[in-house]
Amino acid sequence: MRRLLSRYAESIYWMARYVERAENLARILDVNETFSRDSRGWQNWRSILQINRDEERFFAEHEEADAENVIYFYTLDQRNPTSIISAVNQARSNARTLRPLISTEMWIQLNMLSNKLKSMPREELSEPRLTRFCTQVKEACQTHTGITEGTFYRDESWFFYQIGRAIERADQTTRMLDVKYHLLLPKDEAVGSPLDVSHWNAVLRSAAGYHAFRRVQPSGMEPGDVAGFLLFHSRFPRSVRACVHDISNRLSQLRSSYRLIGGTKALEELDELRSVLDDITVDQVINKGMHEFIDWIQIKLIRIHGELGAAYFGYSSLTDVAESAE
Repeated sequence: MRRLLSRYAESIYWMARYVERAENLARILDVNETFSRDSRGWQNWRSILQINRDEERFFAEHEEADAENVIYFYTLDQRNPTSIISAVNQARSNARTLRPLISTEMWIQLNMLSNKLKSMPREELSEPRLTRFCTQVKEACQTHTGITEGTFYRDESWFFYQIGRAIERADQTTRMLDVKYHLLLPKDEAVGSPLDVSHWNAVLRSAAGYHAFRRVQPSGMEPGDVAGFLLFHSRFPRSVRACVHDISNRLSQLRSSYRLIGGTKALEELDELRSVLDDITVDQVINKGMHEFIDWIQIKLIRIHGELGAAYFGYSSLTDVAESAE
């Protein structure tokens, strides 16, 4: 690929990832606020820091991981690179680079969302208003996805957009499940209680998967069933397995349609990951260790990202890969 195309490929890949990241974070904050009033409320807010691996950054500025501090940190704090406003600003910055390629509608919509967040006062984030804020962000990100689907030209850039979105989805699902699974594992006497079920409802809703899960399992809700659904169910578009298959298929189509030489190592990593996700059961994962299994998936996703960067974005070292993931 020529250098100019490499720059565009990287920008479209990251634009997709940042929009997906903002939507996922808005959903997690919204659901967390709803379920933060029980005896584990303080753990619920701290768990968001753990999902994003932000505890060190957060506690450098704040003494306590209470609702007010965590909400602002992840919504309108432009000093935090993992906040919603930072993700949207990064998506807009990449979209500006892509002005020769993306539709006018895509650019206008992201620009308007970025400006709206920049002008929003902190008072809009109080807990009674947080749901409205999160709904606005989710709807704006979903609008972007719809506009992109309806207006974006189908060439190489389209494939990089889809690959970026799927990698981000897989990454976010594994992060959320890793933290929440161990936080919410109940004592024996709490299994199946209304509180236990409500928390697993929250996990599914954080991944936009509650209604899809209920189509597969109309009644009952066990931790293993929820984990298995989010990891392995091929018909749920945010499951890790569905995302990995999507990445692999898109990358194969990209290489064959445009005769691209690079990407072989990324496909090899994807093939190994697909093979395991297709064959292993959730009971086997639980017996061997949920955290260890998810950690292995995370390492694989990082390697896939790195191999894509080396093949198409001009990354030349692991340092480049680490810096690009910030």
